[in-house]
Amino acid sequence: MAELVLYDSLAVAVGFLIDFVLGDPHCIPHPVAAMGRLIAICERCLRRGGRGDIWRGAVTVLTVALASTAVPVLLLVLAWRVHPLLYLLLDSVMCWQLVAARQLVRESRRVQTALENGDTEGARRAVSMIVGRDTDVLDRDGICRAAVETVAENASDGVIAPLFWMCLFGAAGGFFYKSVNTMDSMIGYKNEKYLYFGRAAAKADDLLNLIPSRLSALLMILVCPLLGLDGGGAWRIFLRDRRKHESPNSAQTESVCAGALGVRLAGDAVYGGVLHKKEYIGDPGRDIEPRDISRAGRLMYGASVLMLLLTELFRFGVILLCI
Repeated sequence: MAELVLYDSLAVAVGFLIDFVLGDPHCIPHPVAAMGRLIAICERCLRRGGRGDIWRGAVTVLTVALASTAVPVLLLVLAWRVHPLLYLLLDSVMCWQLVAARQLVRESRRVQTALENGDTEGARRAVSMIVGRDTDVLDRDGICRAAVETVAENASDGVIAPLFWMCLFGAAGGFFYKSVNTMDSMIGYKNEKYLYFGRAAAKADDLLNLIPSRLSALLMILVCPLLGLDGGGAWRIFLRDRRKHESPNSAQTESVCAGALGVRLAGDAVYGGVLHKKEYIGDPGRDIEPRDISRAGRLMYGASVLMLLLTELFRFGVILLCI
C-alpha cells in the first residue's frame, strides 16, 4: 500500500512538472475530448425538454462520471500488474493531462501580447478562446478584465481542484472531478435548452468545487507577499466580495485576485446576445492594464505550487501511516 501511495505521489509531481514544461500539445489526444464526445452522445440520446430532463441529466452525470473514472482505474490496475514502473509512467501521464496551468497562462498571455501591441481585435479573438461571454462587445479594459477573471477562476477549476482530488484519490479522483467539471461547462447552463437537463451537472460541479475553490482562495492569499502583491487587500476583498457571484464558488478566487491586484473585476456581461447583470468585485483602486493578466498568472502558479507541496505532504503522511 505504501509503495502504491508513493508512486501516486511521484506521479502527481511529475505530471505537474510536465505540464509546466509542455502544457497541452495539440498533437496528443486529450481525455477531456473523449469526455466531451460521451457527454454529447448522452445528450442526443436522453435530452427531451421539460422537467423530465432533470432525471435524464442526472443519469448523464452518473454515466459520464463512472465511465471517466472506471477507464483510468482499469488501465492503472493493468499497468500495476505488468510492472510498477509502467504504472508510474501511465499515472504521471494521466496527472499531466488533468492539470491545465501552462495552457491557461499561454492562452491568456496571447491576450496580453495583443493588447500591448495595440491589436484590440486580435485580443478579442484571443480572449474568445478562454471565456464564454460575447467578446465582440468588449472594449480594451473589458478584454483585460475578462482574461484576468478567467485566469483567477480557472486557478481553481483547472489546476488546484484537480490537484485536490488527486491528493485524495489519485488520478482516478482527478478524472472523476474533470468529468463533472466538463459536463458543467457543456450543459450546466440556466438557459431554455439546459435549464433542466444541465441542473444535475451544475449542482454536482458546485459541490465538488465547494472546498477546492475556498482552498484556492486561501492559498492565493498566502502567496501574495511572495509575489509582491497586496495580501492584505486580497484578504479584505475576499471577505467582502467572495459571495458576489451567482455561482457559490467562482467569486472566491476572483475576489482574491481583484484585491491582490487592486483592481475591479466582474460587472455586467453579455452571453449569447443577452445582458446579464452582475455585481462588481473589488475596488477601482486603479485602471486595469494588460500586465495584470501575467500578474494573475503568477498568482495562479504560486498557489498551485503551494497546493502541490501540500499534496505531497499529505501523501507522505499517508505513507508513514501505511509503513
